[in-house]
Amino acid sequence: MNPRPATPAESARTFTELYGGHPDGIWYAPGRVNIIGEHTDYNDGFALPMALPRTTRVAARRRDDGLLRLHSTRGGGRITELRVPDLAPGTVEGWARYPAGTVWALAEAGHPVGGADLHIDSTVPTGAGLSSSAALECAVAVAYDALYGLGLPGPELARTAQRAENAFAGVPCGVMDQMASLCCVEGAALHLDSRTLEHRQVPFDLTAHDLTLLVLDTRVQHDLADGAYAALRAGCERAARLLGLPALRDLPADRLPEALAGLPAGLAPLVRHVVTENARVAEAEALLAAGDTRALGPLLTAGHASLRDDYRVSCAETDLAVDTAVAAGALGARMTGGGFGGSVIALTPAALARAVTEAVTTAFARAGHRPPAVLEAVPSQGAGRLA
Repeated sequence: MNPRPATPAESARTFTELYGGHPDGIWYAPGRVNIIGEHTDYNDGFALPMALPRTTRVAARRRDDGLLRLHSTRGGGRITELRVPDLAPGTVEGWARYPAGTVWALAEAGHPVGGADLHIDSTVPTGAGLSSSAALECAVAVAYDALYGLGLPGPELARTAQRAENAFAGVPCGVMDQMASLCCVEGAALHLDSRTLEHRQVPFDLTAHDLTLLVLDTRVQHDLADGAYAALRAGCERAARLLGLPALRDLPADRLPEALAGLPAGLAPLVRHVVTENARVAEAEALLAAGDTRALGPLLTAGHASLRDDYRVSCAETDLAVDTAVAAGALGARMTGGGFGGSVIALTPAALARAVTEAVTTAFARAGHRPPAVLEAVPSQGAGRLA
């Protein structure tokens, strides 16, 4: 699971072959893993993501005729042609709805944007819970910001990309993925307040502590537009209304037992997860500030138990990966991303990384699952310009 990204020269050459002439530039945005703080962002809560070294790259050239032409190395080889004035939710299908939705969201917000030729390639795995869609949206957002001289700050671009995913692509996600892709920096995790978009960099030096953060992609594909994710968000919003709160973020931990007692049985576990997960984010940041990075392990495992038992977004493959990784020496592990498949992260002593990987691979083979794909998560730089 280590595809070689196209070099800027290769991207420019492919662009020229597709469209004739050179691109105005090449921009990129990374995927992410979320260390802790899952399903908290659409509850106005807190999260601690980091950017990955896997990126989506966009070679782009501005057009002045309103035509948007899209090509992706993952898109079957054909060029999709759209007109920016005609973009509207429901008008674009498949992968193209993410870049088209980003252009639509910029235009709907009143920014003076028009057409472009875009060539897209990516090393962010799709369906793995590593935010391939957000990486695509954010790469297009930073490209358009430069092509049209918008000068928008990262949080505003993140809200725009989130709107593309919510209103155009039909996925009611929070803003954490887009903020991570745009605002992370190398060597750090991102403290994110999803209500205010206040964010700060939290140093996360794994090497200094002889640690590795493994990403174990179970290869169980998930599609957050299939309704299950929306049902979870709707349940959280209903619970907040019943509790008389703007969002579940506003429920103090010491009021949790009282709140749970007054909620319908189907909503109480969702509330318990969100409140305890916000607390885990705060505890994780305190541990990192104290230099006790290894103590993150049990927090990760506790977070997985909450996602499995209360939120019910885990599956047999992610549970097996977590249990096996911990038994093989990982300090802690949990599923990351929206759930229903995807990836597991495992905080592992560097000397045991290979043993953990082999143990999970063997366990998958014995269970009859496809072999997991494995990568090392290195805290990486957020979106920017390559060339």
